[in-house]
Amino acid sequence: MAGLRFSIRRAYAHLRDADPVVGGLIARHGPYRPRPGNDPYAALVRMILYQQLAGAAAAAIERRWRALYPDPDATPSPEHILATRDEEFRAAGVSRQKASYLRDLAASVRSGRLDWRRLDALADEEVVAHLTTVRGVGEWTAHMFLMSHLGRPDILPVGDLGVRAGMRVAYDLAALPTPARAREIGSPWAPYRSVGSWYMWQAAGTAPPR
Repeated sequence: MAGLRFSIRRAYAHLRDADPVVGGLIARHGPYRPRPGNDPYAALVRMILYQQLAGAAAAAIERRWRALYPDPDATPSPEHILATRDEEFRAAGVSRQKASYLRDLAASVRSGRLDWRRLDALADEEVVAHLTTVRGVGEWTAHMFLMSHLGRPDILPVGDLGVRAGMRVAYDLAALPTPARAREIGSPWAPYRSVGSWYMWQAAGTAPPR
């Protein structure tokens, strides 16, 4: 598959051998179709905006917020975000907390504290540590970034409710698994836990976050 940094055929072969449940999901849902991004800054801005909001509400806030800037179709530059007044954020529906997160991201990018060029050379754990220096960027956001923007094959985002909901469906569990239990379930998928996680989203009938 174009754009992948690992062999999807090897991933399929490993997952089918390691976990027949995932093998069944591969047969049922078809090829792995990640949604890669090419703008890491825009991705983190959007992830912050969408935190703890339903999709429709977040999309409405995003539209109002983007309309504050010269090009509503483009992600506002760090300079534009830093120049945005509190009342403008509030009028667009962006909470004070999220405004502080966006400002910290913008300041981190402008100062070079957050250096996109370094990320490719870092191990997964180092990427998480680097990204989470930004206020409002936690482990979940870092995991989504590793999967969708860096194409890392072995990420298991146990903090994601969609992945755990998919595990409940796929493994016929009585309740949503805890993060610790989800980690156990996903352990056999290594070193292709990103692919296994994608099939959990399919099992739950949800789209992978981006």
